[in-house]
Amino acid sequence: MVNEIGVRPLSRLRRLVGIYVAVVAATILALIVLSATAPSQAPTEAWVHAVIVAAFAVLLPLRLRAAERGSVRAVRAVGIIAAVLLVVNVVQALLPDLYPVWMRVEMVGIAVVMAGVIAVVVGDRT
Repeated sequence: MVNEIGVRPLSRLRRLVGIYVAVVAATILALIVLSATAPSQAPTEAWVHAVIVAAFAVLLPLRLRAAERGSVRAVRAVGIIAAVLLVVNVVQALLPDLYPVWMRVEMVGIAVVMAGVIAVVVGDRT
């Protein structure tokens, strides 16, 4: 159970959430470019995935800000959101023929970043 989180772990969370937001922004940009240059690499399913992860890219920093103000519930929310993103991205990356290869790599990358978030939330409370 998360009952407090220290300054160092919050710094790590800020970095990891920042990486997540950057990956999501790069994904949206890639989809925009690919829609014009290689539409087969930007299918509707990829756009749906990108919009959903973009919503979480707004929500995670908001919860992180609340955690930095001392909200234990916000820390838990960051961990829960990270767990959901990890599971969903791994499952979607494993679905055959639904997403282009580049997006599967992006999904695995997001899952790795979210595993890092979970490790910080449940592991280090110094």
